[in-house]
Amino acid sequence: MHVFVTGGTGTIGTAVVAELISAGHSVSVLVRSDRSAAAVTAAGATPVRGALADLDVLRVAARGSDGVVSLAFSNDFSSPEALARAIAEESAAMGALGEELVGSDRPFVVVSGTPWVPGRASVETDPLPLEGPVAGRARSVLAALGLASRGVRVSAIRLPRTVHADGTGGFAGILTEVARSTGVAGYPGTGDQRWPAVHARDAAVLFRLALENASAGTAWHAVADEGDRVRDIVDVIGRRLGLPVEAAGDETFGAFAPIFAMDQPASGAFTQRTLGWQPTHPSLLEDLDNVTA
Repeated sequence: MHVFVTGGTGTIGTAVVAELISAGHSVSVLVRSDRSAAAVTAAGATPVRGALADLDVLRVAARGSDGVVSLAFSNDFSSPEALARAIAEESAAMGALGEELVGSDRPFVVVSGTPWVPGRASVETDPLPLEGPVAGRARSVLAALGLASRGVRVSAIRLPRTVHADGTGGFAGILTEVARSTGVAGYPGTGDQRWPAVHARDAAVLFRLALENASAGTAWHAVADEGDRVRDIVDVIGRRLGLPVEAAGDETFGAFAPIFAMDQPASGAFTQRTLGWQPTHPSLLEDLDNVTA
């Protein structure tokens, strides 16, 4: 099939595009720059010039596709206002893409995060949180899943706190950058809280499986590591960077501090059994050995 992908030039998107092409699909990718267009072309995909806010561009690309993968999201987390703008932009884009697929039974794969459940690992049937700083993203995903009743084979991939590749990415990547900038490998909270993780190339396989096979209105967990203790993550970062490992105050992590301090393991067992998804790439703790000073 021909698949249109937004966010196809990031860590996750690059892996998704490569996975789709290797499986025999043709791919077009939304790009904003000449550099991104060149990278997409070199990967064997077709660039579509435009930004996520260019809704008419998105509509035309979705109309000409056999399926859509929506991954794009602004990386500006500098303030609550910036996050709210990013959520609103993503919501509008998903709405435009989804409307073009109504009545076609074409696949539409969207993305969210794994929820957190006190006292246990979250599972695919747990609801997304509708309160807090990212509640708007949950509402956008729920609206997209509602398109299942309108003839769209929509499914949602829930990503864990760290989607990593070559020692970078996600919450663990933020801890690494904070360590480089402060000279201390700091851990939030007690360090005993657990974060789930997945390698980007394993996540990409799940996106393809959902695009090809997932039933309408379903949610899946792209979780390979159910929950690494944050102190263990930071121990590897400190060892790789040659920095001391210490508890760090909330001010070190800014707006992320309350989220970083939460125990939030997640399970992907149902997803693995049902879609036949088997993660094969290095775990987060193994991959962090690629961190360099």
